[in-house]
Amino acid sequence: MMRQQIEPGSAVEVCFTLRERELILAHTFAGRNLTARLRLAAVTGTQLAVHYKLDDLDELVGYIAAEANHCEDMALQGELDALHERLQDEMATYDDGGWQESF
Repeated sequence: MMRQQIEPGSAVEVCFTLRERELILAHTFAGRNLTARLRLAAVTGTQLAVHYKLDDLDELVGYIAAEANHCEDMALQGELDALHERLQDEMATYDDGGWQESF
């Protein structure tokens, strides 16, 4: 898979639905450094665009995965799993030089 090359430390635009924002804000332990952008993002139609560095996005994805793994509500777990997978796929489209190839 070809990844889009970006400068180390640069941010990429990630779009979220209002429901995805609610899931992150209400159900994860993601810190203010990750959620403030979601809280302040302007809504355009049914989505909002947020800029994250890949390291920050990776951290956010970890919080989503942790909550999905410990969630007892199967419907909520499904939503968190879907969000986790979508963001993982989106992250995989970028390369800031920090990726390591598997052996």
